[in-house]
Amino acid sequence: MSKEKKYAIVDIETTGGLVKRDKITEIAIVLHNGQEVIDQYQTLINPERSIPSYITEMTGISNDMVADAPLFCEVAKEIVLRTEGAVFVAHNARFDYGFLREEFGRLGYAFTRKQLCTVRLSRKMYPELRSHSLENLIRHFSIKVKNRHRALDDALATAELFKMMTSMDRSS
Repeated sequence: MSKEKKYAIVDIETTGGLVKRDKITEIAIVLHNGQEVIDQYQTLINPERSIPSYITEMTGISNDMVADAPLFCEVAKEIVLRTEGAVFVAHNARFDYGFLREEFGRLGYAFTRKQLCTVRLSRKMYPELRSHSLENLIRHFSIKVKNRHRALDDALATAELFKMMTSMDRSS
């Protein structure tokens, strides 16, 4: 019998888009077994720098909200444990994975996981769509999301997309 696959569907929110300059403000990890969500984790992270107002407008995450949140070094072990032995899945995996690798690098640790990007998967499976952004796919497939640009809600939406795409892939 084959060992069950495990997927860690990850979404992060950050202070901006530059890996070398910006920092993580929130992370969510949704564990999936290929059929369903089996566990979830979410935490705000104190980025140790100011969150620009346009990011607060987009995410709703303010400097006050992260002031007493744990530092990345305080949640790093949890992230390692939750993603260990799992395929790292994210919508635009390069972004989320890049930020995590950078944060772990600052701690002197090499973070390495097999990756699966749902943007790439979406382009392959739905070439007719003009946009493969998470926003567009949520709209196209009528996925219910309470708070866009919050890590857990976006990770759960990505998990829903992942399930749709992988079950469609199996049935073809």
